[in-house]
Amino acid sequence: MRRINWQSGVWSNEPVSSRAEAEQLTVEAAEGSDYWQKTMYGFQHDNGHALLAPWVGNEAIEVSFALDGFTELYDQAGIMLWYGDQQWIKAGIELNDGVPHIGAVVTDTYSDWSLSPVAEWSGEVITLRASQMKDAVILRARTENHPWRTIRVARFPYDSGKQAGPFLCAPTRAGFRVTFTRWTATAPDEDVHTDPPIH
Repeated sequence: MRRINWQSGVWSNEPVSSRAEAEQLTVEAAEGSDYWQKTMYGFQHDNGHALLAPWVGNEAIEVSFALDGFTELYDQAGIMLWYGDQQWIKAGIELNDGVPHIGAVVTDTYSDWSLSPVAEWSGEVITLRASQMKDAVILRARTENHPWRTIRVARFPYDSGKQAGPFLCAPTRAGFRVTFTRWTATAPDEDVHTDPPIH
């Protein structure tokens, strides 16, 4: 396992503030920040905050953050996989109708959205994991007290030029802060049916 320094990443859009202390990074999102392309709503939002570093080789990328402070509709944080402004995937926790949901938005010109409620994860530290396999990525999530859950297998057929890292967005309000606790690269998944180790 290799820890990625917060300073290794470059923000896609600068947040209101970011502060690194010890091994943690606390970030405040701008009001109205989001990532979405066209589908259903018609709008295109590309002003969210993703801290991106090159994603090279076959390493899996993991991002962990504390699930507290999520109070308003669409408050969200997790991991961003980036190839370009029309090809990206964000996966993480999003507050929907007052309940935290684990989900993913997969974008290739148009965005789609999948989600599942995880009220039992409230107050815990969440880890998102992305591991490339052939032309796809396996997206998983867990908490300190809940095992890995596979949340999506999505097409992401890029061997070079891709980036990954933590992200957060606050589509509906100001003052949303997230504390990220870990950003690591580790061995890739062996198989979609085999859980990776917990570090």
